[in-house]
Amino acid sequence: MADVRVGPRGLAVLILACGIGTRLCGAGDSGPPPRAYPSIPRDYLLEAPNPPDFWVSTVDGVAGFLRERVRTGKVEVIGASAGGRPIRAVIYGHAREGKGTTTFSGAIGAGAMRAYFGPDFDKRVYLAMASVHGGEFEGIVGLVNLLSVLETGKDLRGRPWPEIVAAAGQIDRLIVIPIVNVDGRARVPLRIEAFRGTDGTIAQYMNTGGWPDGRLIGWPECKVFIPLDMSRTQFPGGYPNDNGINIMHDDFLGARQPETQALLELAARERPDLILNLHTGAGWENYYTRMLRPVAEDVLTPAFNGLYRAVQTGLALAGLQASGDPAVEADPARAPRNVFNLDTALDFHCGALSVVVESPSHGYAGKNPQGGEVRQSADRLLDAQLVVQQEAMKYLVNAGGRARWAGGK
Repeated sequence: MADVRVGPRGLAVLILACGIGTRLCGAGDSGPPPRAYPSIPRDYLLEAPNPPDFWVSTVDGVAGFLRERVRTGKVEVIGASAGGRPIRAVIYGHAREGKGTTTFSGAIGAGAMRAYFGPDFDKRVYLAMASVHGGEFEGIVGLVNLLSVLETGKDLRGRPWPEIVAAAGQIDRLIVIPIVNVDGRARVPLRIEAFRGTDGTIAQYMNTGGWPDGRLIGWPECKVFIPLDMSRTQFPGGYPNDNGINIMHDDFLGARQPETQALLELAARERPDLILNLHTGAGWENYYTRMLRPVAEDVLTPAFNGLYRAVQTGLALAGLQASGDPAVEADPARAPRNVFNLDTALDFHCGALSVVVESPSHGYAGKNPQGGEVRQSADRLLDAQLVVQQEAMKYLVNAGGRARWAGGK
């Protein structure tokens, strides 16, 4: 993606828009206000006209939704961000009771995974999280609508999802974290980006940030600046927390960030079988939702292959891939391989199969394998998010959890 050069332009105040109208915007819900970055080019702050009500993506919008719409699930603050903002999860069902007799590492060494999970080894525990990168909105919207389905049977458009409801009813414990990197999301002053054709410059700026002369910090170049000195940027983007750390590439064995520590403590307590980590970064030349193969224990490869087939088949049959042919779209050999990151750390911390799902963006178009332009509407993006959740939940129900995938004796 080409660099963009812009001159400084003044904006005195940056205002965050809220989801489902102002009725879900509660004062004091989201912690301290984000620092204003007045040199963001004014054109970059344009939003799409008439955003749909189901597009709930801001910190205050999500907080208002959790406060006003969640009744069956329990809203729990699992930690605070580097900037002091609460990280909220919604939890359903019953946790594993009792503890095992060994550590996860000990269970691997003994070939006795049940000794780690404890007497409730056979329970199924599912965790979905979004916005580890604060400028990526699709996963937030997807999880808010998933919560609506779990609460009412319908998404915020009024569409029923009976297969999600049925699968969720067979999962013992379900945990949803709509915004992990609350600092990064609070910093990005948009609810929904204006559509920019095939130019992803502004979406990348909002995520990876820009240097003082307006050049994109860029991806993957942003990964060589951890921590990022945010005082040396025109705008630091939504990737880092307020300490300048990209949580996907934290110092996992050293001085961890509070967001990472909160996730690790939650994972140690809940011992999830499956974690979905929702991002916005689908490949530009195959611009459809895609699951990435994690760097994880080899013993989890069959489970990942089965999960990939299930999710990508569901997307293909729903008309949300380049073709409707599962033999092509759901072949695990096609899964792009990820790198060592947060998902690897979560796997080796608690044994979960933790995978990234990359969505296309609402802000710009990409290509299909034949070179044709693909624009993903807000409705299609939400459909894809919910199909991913539906098929992943069904897979966990049908395949069992970690103790069955790789339990040993």
